[in-house]
Amino acid sequence: MGGPLGAVIGKYPSSDGSTTQVGDGIIKHNRKCRDVVFLVLFIAFWVAMIVNSSFGFNQGNPLRLTYGLDYKGNVCGDRHADPDLRELELRYWVNPNQVYESGSKDNQAKISNARTICLLDCPIPSEDSLNWVCDYPEGEVRMSVDEWIDRNYDYFADLTPDLRNTSLQLQGPCYPVIFPSVNVYWSCQLIARASNVSLRHWKEMGGVNIVEDIAVDRSIHGLINSRSLVLKRYVADIGKSWGVLIVCGGILPVFLSVIWLLLIRHFVAAMPWITVVLFNALIISVTMFYYLKAGWIGNDSISPIIGEHDPYYHVSAREITHLHAAAVLMTVVMIISVLSSIAIVRRILMATSVLKVAAKVIGEVQALIIFPIIPYAILAIFYMFWFSAALHLFSSGRVVQNDCNTNCCAYDLKSKRVSCDRCCGYSIQYTSHIAAAIFFHLFGGYWATQFFLASSATVTAGSVATYYWARGGTSPEISFLPVFSSMKRLARYNIGSVALGSLIVSFIESIRFILEALRRKLKAANSAPESWFGRMVYNCSQCLLRCISWTIKSVNRNAYILIAITGKGFFKSSEIATDLIISNILRIGKVNVIGDVILFLGKLCVSLASALFAFLMLDTHKYNVGHNKISSPVFPALVCWFLGYVVATLFFAVVEMSIDTIILSFCQDSEEHQGTAQFAPPLLLETLNDQTEMQRLTQ
Repeated sequence: MGGPLGAVIGKYPSSDGSTTQVGDGIIKHNRKCRDVVFLVLFIAFWVAMIVNSSFGFNQGNPLRLTYGLDYKGNVCGDRHADPDLRELELRYWVNPNQVYESGSKDNQAKISNARTICLLDCPIPSEDSLNWVCDYPEGEVRMSVDEWIDRNYDYFADLTPDLRNTSLQLQGPCYPVIFPSVNVYWSCQLIARASNVSLRHWKEMGGVNIVEDIAVDRSIHGLINSRSLVLKRYVADIGKSWGVLIVCGGILPVFLSVIWLLLIRHFVAAMPWITVVLFNALIISVTMFYYLKAGWIGNDSISPIIGEHDPYYHVSAREITHLHAAAVLMTVVMIISVLSSIAIVRRILMATSVLKVAAKVIGEVQALIIFPIIPYAILAIFYMFWFSAALHLFSSGRVVQNDCNTNCCAYDLKSKRVSCDRCCGYSIQYTSHIAAAIFFHLFGGYWATQFFLASSATVTAGSVATYYWARGGTSPEISFLPVFSSMKRLARYNIGSVALGSLIVSFIESIRFILEALRRKLKAANSAPESWFGRMVYNCSQCLLRCISWTIKSVNRNAYILIAITGKGFFKSSEIATDLIISNILRIGKVNVIGDVILFLGKLCVSLASALFAFLMLDTHKYNVGHNKISSPVFPALVCWFLGYVVATLFFAVVEMSIDTIILSFCQDSEEHQGTAQFAPPLLLETLNDQTEMQRLTQ
């Protein structure tokens, strides 16, 4: 093949039309800046990310993800509210009849318009009298908030006869505690079992009729388990588990990845076996943790109830249902993974010979083990900023009073009168531009992740290519630190090409995400295509997108190698890489498949270990009581798994790109010199020219 890299092996045309001999520097030839337009686009993207995040920081309040709103539109637990609610985190519905009406099928009232107040704890009925919960003290009620709390929110005895009468009409400012309640995700869930003593006292005082019905329980339960509030709690769990994310998503994966690289360096023959066995043990362990938290094994299942409560009272929650589904899914994944690992046992010896190639390179260019720390540090800083901005974007929006038609009245202590025109509740209004801002933030996070992974892979490829084309030794053609030389070439000439490659992957994945979201929405609305042709078209489109995504990722990885070697743009490098792969499909195919399987299992080992330790940390007392209690360990553990996989990809790229770069260079070198590689270093020839291993590569 007089192919694409032929010029690189012997002579490479420079920008002025002359040629550069091998001795003049096969890697450090006269380069040009490539794909500058996409570099400008990437810079503009970062500016837009900063502006978009600034909007979130200005408009968002992460407390909204966890706590509800009171009758004034304040967020419970907000120290900047009026009055100061920093300790008052629980939302309590004071008017039981409004709760009943919102849960009744024959009534148009909504639970979001029922009057709520923020309290320190959920009130319970008295055993010998009638307890009251009164509005925040203001106007003619002369007492501080602290005194109001000390009196269990009750100043009914200090009211005038007129205010007592309005309270008996359930118009405030005080409301009776008739139903017991329990703290369910920082909302006081009313239990539809009225206290006989409290109800008798209420009737003796001349209070209006209070309906005792299961609708009282069902109405609040339905609100707490709504999809929007469940999603908010999942996002809030990320903010509460910062420590877990840092340890299990940041520090632990680095430690495990470096250990894995060192073991590859010194115990390469045993590592494929260790990786397969460890992977099976970890995936079984993670699955068992899902069973524990789902309540299928032992008595350590998650509970939506916070604090002490009646052990015989149980509340269902959507989070528990999600855990059951996750446990079933993990069971299926575990079975498939174990069977697949058994199927590849006979191929592990081939993986061992492949990993020897990378081990030899790492031994010669030892800076490759340390280099991933640089992109890791940059990515860690980015993720801290990104997650913080995400919490604020998800909690952004305007608090507005609802437009309701319910016939309700409530006494206003400030205006000193019963008001019937401002009794509607408050809600957070989300607009379409907030949804667009969230989607852009998610897309930006994925693009940035792909960009840093691609940059790290390109630098690694450039370092290994420098090592290969210098015949595996230290010659004047190689800088003292080939890694930093490769970083310099990337930053100066090809950062735009990397931005383009990562953008294409992000774009394809985003299309898949949108199509899947549309499918779920149509399925929920019973509008999904019912004909066999419609289902076939949809499934074929999904399969096609998956194939395109996999192909692009594969081509991208080899394109980054050619970018590092030739300095050409992304599309030209992709073309060269594709020609090389097609011409040497048997030679490259098996190496990539078997080597990539072991490396993929290694990444999964690191990410599964991160998820397992996240489960262990989230199972401690800190995350199961008080305001730090998480609704479910699923989302933080999933994020730790994702972060662990990203970190492992950064470090494992050293091995992955070493193998791909060496094999691509070796194949081209062999073809340019009639089957005998001229530039392969002696340490690599000992492995690649072995008759048995060469037969495995070429058959």
